[in-house]
Amino acid sequence: MAISVNAHITGTVWKITVQLGDSVSEGQTVAILESMKMEMPVESPGAGKVSAILAKEGQPIEEGAPILELTP
Repeated sequence: MAISVNAHITGTVWKITVQLGDSVSEGQTVAILESMKMEMPVESPGAGKVSAILAKEGQPIEEGAPILELTP
């Protein structure tokens, strides 16, 4: 079952710091959101491999929207 990494705040996807197929650890920064001129890191809720990147850099994103998916 895939682990969804979601935006924790409404803003813009400023940077995605991982690529498809990368292995990530729990707590690793996988993306950076920009909201109200502040950069907010998005951390992985668990360890896994990046199986899908669902958002694009520069894209507006709502709180709770998926950014990427991991497979354990």
